[in-house]
Amino acid sequence: MTLIVQKFGGSSVADAKKIKAVAKRIIKIRKKGHQVVVVVSATGKTTDELLKFAAKIIDNPCKREMDMLLSAGEQISIALLSMAIKAKKYDAISLTGAQAGICTDSVHNKARITRIKTKKLKKELKKGRIVVVAGFQGISSGEDITTLGRGGSDLTAVALAVVLKAKVCEIYTDVAGVYTADPRIVKEAEKINYLSFDEMLEMAGLGTQVMQARSVEMAKKFNIDLHIRSTFLREKGTIVTREVSCMEDVVVSGIASDSDQVKISITKLPDRPGVAAQLFSELGEKDINVDMIIQSSARDGVNNISFTVSRTNLKKTLETMNKIKKKLGAKEVFYDAQVAKVSLIGVGMRSHSGVASKMFSILAAEKINIEMISTSEIRISCVIKEKNLTKAVRVLHKKFKLDQKLSKKNISTKKS
Repeated sequence: MTLIVQKFGGSSVADAKKIKAVAKRIIKIRKKGHQVVVVVSATGKTTDELLKFAAKIIDNPCKREMDMLLSAGEQISIALLSMAIKAKKYDAISLTGAQAGICTDSVHNKARITRIKTKKLKKELKKGRIVVVAGFQGISSGEDITTLGRGGSDLTAVALAVVLKAKVCEIYTDVAGVYTADPRIVKEAEKINYLSFDEMLEMAGLGTQVMQARSVEMAKKFNIDLHIRSTFLREKGTIVTREVSCMEDVVVSGIASDSDQVKISITKLPDRPGVAAQLFSELGEKDINVDMIIQSSARDGVNNISFTVSRTNLKKTLETMNKIKKKLGAKEVFYDAQVAKVSLIGVGMRSHSGVASKMFSILAAEKINIEMISTSEIRISCVIKEKNLTKAVRVLHKKFKLDQKLSKKNISTKKS
């Protein structure tokens, strides 16, 4: 009997009607003879509402108590979904992260899974039950409830698929899969049938809000196939798997866009060893994730550094940078919040030259100025003015012919 792990996001269980529909879908898999472990997020916008509630009480709440508060959302979901399954005469049991044996370190709000004790999970599966697990949470060695960060339910699902040796990990959401571009920007965007783990990792880190990057990293490490699909449709979604040779026929698989960007600049930094290390170390200590970085050539013993961060980190970044400016004797710190990032992604770039020059030429022809550039083997990212983002995504999608169903190529998912 094969085991399937299914994860349902908050939009999938937003109300009673949807919870009943999800229960029906789970039972359909169970009827086919599969064991089923289901991971569920908090219903609808429960997490956001809890965050707002906490903000009315205190400006800077204790991280431990926030984990205690936010973990309640998933516990509501698993209880309601288990009730819905039982109402259809199938046995189910709901388990919190702790009851499911999900052990983490003690870093509140962004804990990492250290191990999963599978004894109880296997015991309940052996009884023939559908096991419904609260996503996003675990328990530390000090027996405190911890949470895994935004999108942590994805990580819960993949981790359970790994330790239980699942056939596949299905990620159910409110979209049909991963698209060649944001369908809200490009109406011709096509669903991508197959992606490599590396491509999905790039997309997850570049503004495509389909999966948490940490969960994709784990799936890649342990070679667990992911199936990203719609809760509300029966059609197949996007399979994320180990790269196969045929994928390289598609040079560019998709375009990611991210308007949640701010460019921070610090001018006239002393040009001496260790300055950049100190700057970015202090940002790291404040849990500020830095994305793209540019350092100018040194002149007269000083240089300038620019980098991008998420807009949600702007206030904290500016406070930190102004302290660093005084320490290092730099001249000025300023920012530009009117920027965005557009990225081309595709494993085919490894074996096809000229992709970057084509991208830059296309943007130049549209009079779109590039402020920063970052590349990897399978990704090219450009920071541009936010006002040009929609135009940039649309023209790149067209010029790279992503609207001609290149993503529909029949690629085998056989492990290579």
